Amino acid sequence: MIEAEARHWLEEHFTVSRETEEKLEAFIAFLKREAESQNLISASTLDHIWDRHIVDSAQLLRFCPDGPLTWIDLGSGAGFPGLVVALLSPHRVTLVESRGRRIEYLQRAIALLDLELQVTVAGMPLERFETASYSVISARAFAPLDKLFDLAERFSTNKTLWLLPKGRNAAKEWEGVQSVWKGEFRIESSVTDAEAGILVGHLTGKGEKHTAAAVMRHQIR
Repeated sequence: MIEAEARHWLEEHFTVSRETEEKLEAFIAFLKREAESQNLISASTLDHIWDRHIVDSAQLLRFCPDGPLTWIDLGSGAGFPGLVVALLSPHRVTLVESRGRRIEYLQRAIALLDLELQVTVAGMPLERFETASYSVISARAFAPLDKLFDLAERFSTNKTLWLLPKGRNAAKEWEGVQSVWKGEFRIESSVTDAEAGILVGHLTGKGEKHTAAAVMRHQIR
């Protein structure tokens, strides 16, 4: 998918007003300026932001029910997918980011895009963030799946939708954790890379054997 195709895909699948289009353009320009002084995205993708980042983020909305929903985005970094989700939907988004310069960057991006009432930044490691339940959990290159589930399960209920772009290792990662974690997930192909997969589904928790083992370890302590 080239940049022109990416923009056409976005217009086909979403109601993109002139105001929203202008905000997306402003965000891209802001991102490019900031990328000159910090490593926000891979340099090889700077000329392919509509494809590699905007549409790659927006496609996650295809799997969501109508909103507004509460959405937590883990390791938000440059603001993908969280800021794109907020620009294209009514969902209330929490961006979790622990790195100081990224936190400051995200706060300025939110102000630039006039999203202060819709988006908040949790500027801390996920381990320190207050537990709450969210309708949607997303994570783009945040952590391997086993660690991701360990860290983020407390923000999930049986109804929480997990949207996890996992590239070409999606099937392998899900297969690798099924001995410990239980849930109903499917793999959807990415519209920006037919060989890349997105894990979409619901986590029900750890298997009984692993839950019992954890309880036993706690009792021994």
